[in-house]
Amino acid sequence: MPRSLYLALVLALLLVRDPVSAQEPPEQILRQAIAMHQSGDTEGAIREYRAYLKLRPDSPDVRSNLGAALSATGRYSEAIVEYRAALQHGPKDPRIWLNLALAFYKLGQIADAARELEALHAVQPANQQVILLLSDCWLRQGENAKVVGLLAPLDQQNQGDLAIGYMLGTALLRDKQIERGQQIVDRILRNGDSAEARLLLGMAKLEALEYLAAIADLTKAVELNPHLPDLYSYLGQAQMASGDMAAARAAFERELAQNPNDFDSNLRLAVLLKQDGDYDRARDLLGRALRVRPGDPGALYQVGATYLAAGDMAEHHGRYRREKPEEDLAYTARQGSDCERVRPLRRRGVLHHLRRHRRTGEMAGQVGGQRLQLRVSLRLKQPPGPVVVLVLGQP
Repeated sequence: MPRSLYLALVLALLLVRDPVSAQEPPEQILRQAIAMHQSGDTEGAIREYRAYLKLRPDSPDVRSNLGAALSATGRYSEAIVEYRAALQHGPKDPRIWLNLALAFYKLGQIADAARELEALHAVQPANQQVILLLSDCWLRQGENAKVVGLLAPLDQQNQGDLAIGYMLGTALLRDKQIERGQQIVDRILRNGDSAEARLLLGMAKLEALEYLAAIADLTKAVELNPHLPDLYSYLGQAQMASGDMAAARAAFERELAQNPNDFDSNLRLAVLLKQDGDYDRARDLLGRALRVRPGDPGALYQVGATYLAAGDMAEHHGRYRREKPEEDLAYTARQGSDCERVRPLRRRGVLHHLRRHRRTGEMAGQVGGQRLQLRVSLRLKQPPGPVVVLVLGQP
C-alpha cells in the first residue's frame, strides 16, 4: 500500500471517535437535564434525562424527574411508565407515588388514581393532600358513602377547613343525607355568600325536586365563581329536569370544557346528543364516562340505547307481543362473569323503536377501549308483559 494512502487511513481512524468514549460523563448529562428543567426547557430536559437513563437505568430520582417533565407537557401515559419504573427501582417514595396517582387522575383514569391514593393513604393516613384527592376521586366515582366515612372524622377535628366541609357536604347531599348536608351548608354560609355554598344549596334543592329554585342558586354560584368544578354539571341537570334541554346542553358543554372527566356531564350530554341523532359523539362521551366509572350500568345501558336508536341491530327472527308504551325497560349490565341487576328504568322511546322496526339480535362495538356486545330480546315479567333486556359485556 502506498505510504500516503496508509497515512490517510490512519488519520481517518483517529478522527472517528468511539461512540462510547465520545459520550459526555453521566453526571454532566444529568446537570444539563436539571438545568434545562429548571429553566423551562422541558423538551430538552426530557431528551437529556433519557440520555442519562440509557447509561444509568436504575436511578429512581431521575425517572421521577423525567415523569414530572413528561407530565408538564401533558404526556401522562409516558409519565406513568416512568413513575412506575421509579417505584420499582427503589423504595416506594410517597412523593413519586403521589405523582403517579396524579398522572392517572389527569389522564382521566380515575379508578386507577383512586387505587393508588387509597394504598398511599394506608401508608400516610395523615396526609391531607392524599385525603382530599382520594375524596375527589371517590366523588367522581359516585362512592359518596366512602367520602363521608373518610372526611367526617377529619371535619369534626377542624370545622374551619372549608375545603373539607365542602367535599363532605357534597358527599352527604349526593348520598341523600340532606339534613347532615344542610348543616355543612349552614356552616359554610356563616363565612359569607360563596359559590361553594350556593352550589351546595342548589344540590339540596335539586334533590328535593325544586328545579327552579336550584337553578336560581346555581346561577348565582356561576356569577360568583364560574370555574368551580361540578357547577355547570349540576346547573345542566337542573335545567334538564325543568325541560330546558338547550340550556342544559350548553351547561354540560361548559362543564366538559374545563372538567372533561365529569361523569354526569358526559353521560347526560350523551343522552341529549342521542336524542338529536349524533350517535358517534354520544358514544365518545359514554366511552369517557366509562373510563371514569368502569362498568357503570347506566352508561352501559346508554351505549346500547345509541345502537338501538341508530337502528344498527342485526336482523333476527322473533315475534313481539303487543306492549304498552309505558312498560318498564329492565336491563342487566354485565362485564365478564360479573352480573348486576339494576332496577327497571322507564324507556318509552326504546320500546317504540322496537315496535316500529320489529328488530332483535346481537351486535358488537368498541366503546371506551372496551369491546362490548349488545343482545336485545324480550322476556315476560309479572304481571305479564314484555320488556327489553340489554346485556353488555365481552363478546
